[in-house]
Amino acid sequence: MRAPLRWVLWDVKDTLLKVRSSVGEQYCKEAERMGLSLSPVEVDAAFRQVYRQYSSRYPNYGISQGLNGQSWWRGVVRDTLSQCGVQEPDLLNTVANNLYHNFCSADNWEVFPDSKKALESCSSLGLKLGVVSNFDNRLEAILHVCGLLSYFSFLITSEEAGVAKPSPAIFSQALQKCGVPADRVAHIGDHYVNDYLTSRSMGIHGFLLDRHKDGQLDVPREHRLISLDELPSRLQQHMN
Repeated sequence: MRAPLRWVLWDVKDTLLKVRSSVGEQYCKEAERMGLSLSPVEVDAAFRQVYRQYSSRYPNYGISQGLNGQSWWRGVVRDTLSQCGVQEPDLLNTVANNLYHNFCSADNWEVFPDSKKALESCSSLGLKLGVVSNFDNRLEAILHVCGLLSYFSFLITSEEAGVAKPSPAIFSQALQKCGVPADRVAHIGDHYVNDYLTSRSMGIHGFLLDRHKDGQLDVPREHRLISLDELPSRLQQHMN
């Protein structure tokens, strides 16, 4: 007999909310306050390059190398703007500090229209909710200002956990907090490897949120969601 579902774990970025405008636009807006005039397109391109370098060289915010989320992100901002011709150290530090704190503001994030309704539906089905996210320690503040924090019994960020998806270890920490076996837990996320494959490999009921309808061929139809509106009926199938 199948064990009924008790918990739903959630990814956050690009699942429940997204950055409101491009990183380039947000960086340029802050730089402009400091008297700098930069091109959002150029800053975006530099950011993507620097972000890839930092993610490769200092994975998971460089925790194992003595960094943390704040120092990691400040480095990303400084190196991005340096590539765009900003060289004054004090200016780079000021913009980097300001941007780190700016991203705790609701102005910088957009909650998807189907997110709150899905969270409410899950709660009304009697399911408990938790977060497993490759995010830094600002996540609690961000979820709070976006009006989502109260839905969750716990949050696990990769910065706090010291390990990031797709490592199964971060899901093991979540299962410990849930206090139930993996087959009584579901996970929702937008990343094929980090969210779907890893959760499934542990016996969790992983669902891939495919907002852009990319249609991964090896994801069964019943594991794929085009919208979170589809989620409650899928979960109910695992609750009896």
